[in-house]
Amino acid sequence: MRLRALLENDALGLRLLGGEDELDRTVRGVMTTDLRDPSRYLSGGELVLTGLAWRRSAEDAESFVRILAAAGIAGLAAGEAEQGDIPDDLVVACARHKLPLFAVNEDVAFATITEYVVRQVSGERAGDLAAVVDRHRRLMTSGPAGGGPDAVLDLLGSDLDLRAWVLSPTGRQIAGAGEPLPAARAAALAGDYLAAARGGRRAPHRVAVEGTPYSLFPVGSAGQDARGAVFSDWVLAVEADAGDWPAARLDLLHGVTQLIAVERERRDAARTVRRRLALEILELVQTGAAPGEIAARLRVAAPVLLPGLGTAPHWQIVVARLDWAQDGTDAATADGPVARSLLEEILVDPATAGADSSDRIAVAHTDDEAIALVPLPGTPSDGAALPDGPDGAEPGSGERSGTDHGLHADALLASVRGPLSSGLGADGRLTLGVSAAVHSAEGLRGALEEARHARRVAAARPGRVCAAGHHELASHVLLLPFVPDDVRRAFTARLLDPLRDYDRRHRAELISTLEAFLDCDGSWTRCAARLHLHVNTLRYRVGRIEQLTGRDLSRLEDKLDFFLALRMS
Repeated sequence: MRLRALLENDALGLRLLGGEDELDRTVRGVMTTDLRDPSRYLSGGELVLTGLAWRRSAEDAESFVRILAAAGIAGLAAGEAEQGDIPDDLVVACARHKLPLFAVNEDVAFATITEYVVRQVSGERAGDLAAVVDRHRRLMTSGPAGGGPDAVLDLLGSDLDLRAWVLSPTGRQIAGAGEPLPAARAAALAGDYLAAARGGRRAPHRVAVEGTPYSLFPVGSAGQDARGAVFSDWVLAVEADAGDWPAARLDLLHGVTQLIAVERERRDAARTVRRRLALEILELVQTGAAPGEIAARLRVAAPVLLPGLGTAPHWQIVVARLDWAQDGTDAATADGPVARSLLEEILVDPATAGADSSDRIAVAHTDDEAIALVPLPGTPSDGAALPDGPDGAEPGSGERSGTDHGLHADALLASVRGPLSSGLGADGRLTLGVSAAVHSAEGLRGALEEARHARRVAAARPGRVCAAGHHELASHVLLLPFVPDDVRRAFTARLLDPLRDYDRRHRAELISTLEAFLDCDGSWTRCAARLHLHVNTLRYRVGRIEQLTGRDLSRLEDKLDFFLALRMS
């Protein structure tokens, strides 16, 4: 289609601000972005839609437009919903680079323009893409007639014999035709995609998992910096090698990702209400509002997050922080928006498929951290009606729930640690803290502080993706992260270096023997059985440990010192 066709459809609400002489340019696709540099997602000929979130000063317009012009896009359409009138500096920059510029009325959704462009472009392509686009109307409808992304993937299978799945950044299946991908394979594909996208490679990314070739296409990135953008993508994984595909077939798959991106926009819009609820409640908690005021907001949130429950849920809080290392320094910057996106995905049960499976997740963010408010159905013994007393508090408010059916820190990361570690690379780090469950408004402030403390414990551990739970705050592990590094190194070196040196010279396995001896609470027979040693051999090794360190493993104090040294090493 030609650019000028956009002005002929009044329903699109577009006004031409410049580039009238360039309206005969051919539009071959459409992309929505608020990235400062979206070049890696552009192949040329696109109509680019932007909400101008990338613009922080007048100087940003020149850089943004120069990148788009170099990528060979057909035109730029800027929304008026966020900033009102289109800034003059953007108009001037587009004129300088001869890039047609349109203003999008605030009443017109980008999804409407996307659907129109995809339908028009598809009419000029091969018949197989036209069939996909015809199905798009059902994708956009609700009820039994609507097929969502699965309808598009069904057509890829029936018309083109292509098996395909839509995956989240953690490898959770959002849509698919036929048999679902095994969880391990889906996680591997998500990790491969995140690593390739972080490396700046142009899609599609061609990978092989267990000998099977796949081509990975991004489904919509917007509003994040280059490092964080990949964590906002869905991934279209096609079981085929796209390396020798003709241009028409690649156009088909790019068109499919644009159709699925419309579903993403609808999903993101639905999350807005839950994010606002979480933010309002957490602001009340952090500013010390009265329990009655917080309880009133919880009564609003409960039926939105757990419809039909009818009783007061328990609540847990999860705090996440994503830090990016600064080049050449030890400093790091926190990324609250990306941490929020990741936490929204992590909190979804990995076995749950579909785009709407995160309806009970409410996550807010600050500049430094993301905070999730997670409702848990109460047990019959404590399933009282929602609190409506004069102060909004239940009997025993602020006390911990006796149930253990809530979120557990280790379980949250079990299936997502691999993919996220690939995407974080060498400069990113994600840490999470999980509170205990509370059953009243009065308990939320303590739960928030507990989750933040647990996250600090997780931050002291090695690894790209770490979590800690509330149960660890009643243990010695709470103290270890706050011991200064130089003190930790000196303490562990004094106790363990003599043993390590001896092991290197004699292969005596003193360190492993010490660990087993402490794990067995100093029991000679149990430790010997675990190590498959004669008791006399074990006594010889323990005697050598005591000789080298000057400690006595029959004394509680020395046992404790060795235990802490092993934990800190």
